[in-house]
Amino acid sequence: MNTQFRAVFISDVHLGTKSCQAEHLLDFLNQVDTQTLYLVGDIFDLIEMRKRAYFNDVQQQVIRRILQLAQCGTKVVYIPGNHDAFFRQFCGQTLSGVSLEQQAIHTTADGRRFLVSHGDEFDQMVKVSPIMLAIGDKAHGLMLALNRYINKARRMLGLPYWSFAGYLKQHVSKAQEFITRFESAAIKTARNKKLDGYIGGHIHFARFQKQADVLYCNDGDWVEHCTALVEHDSGTLQLLHWSEQPCWLAEEPEHETLEATNPVIA
Repeated sequence: MNTQFRAVFISDVHLGTKSCQAEHLLDFLNQVDTQTLYLVGDIFDLIEMRKRAYFNDVQQQVIRRILQLAQCGTKVVYIPGNHDAFFRQFCGQTLSGVSLEQQAIHTTADGRRFLVSHGDEFDQMVKVSPIMLAIGDKAHGLMLALNRYINKARRMLGLPYWSFAGYLKQHVSKAQEFITRFESAAIKTARNKKLDGYIGGHIHFARFQKQADVLYCNDGDWVEHCTALVEHDSGTLQLLHWSEQPCWLAEEPEHETLEATNPVIA
């Protein structure tokens, strides 16, 4: 698989937790060659770390690799999310070669302009009640724990990584309803700003969605799906999955020129 890109977007890494798939991310970062690396929020999980921090050697290597990329000429832009909101007070500054921004406008090689943000700003627009949000957080924590145990067993059996949490999201109607509302809110925001599209994370569900003239792109996560959004030199955007068996997942609508194995995460 070619790993030379014009831009790479990753989010929801959740460093500092056991759910972080740091081994796969480190392998990806060690092989990727990109002009710009966008860290689109929740790179660190400061909320979970207040309860119980988990920082193994591989997670520390991920941080060192990102800083190394910044020092070696890659433009690294860090857009904090809701789990690492502490870093928002440093937006507008550059720390160790990493530029911190509240949000960004990314211009692709073919001239399209995309709003880039974490996506938690749409939570109020999606209108999730605090009670349902609390229940959802607990259920999501349970899913991630089961995801770890299932994949530990799969590794022992010599099987590749598989997202149990992602499977449930695909088959639970309430989850699909939330995702649809979230996508609509992001698309509406990009359209109001007269932009060509939106790029974000937050909901741990990587896919493309196009409504009229606006393209929605979600880069997924590195706790459930191990996915990234990449831009090729032509300006074409594509989603990839990176674990024991890296593969292309989907290409943006109307740009079906590269091999894509699945339209969405399964």
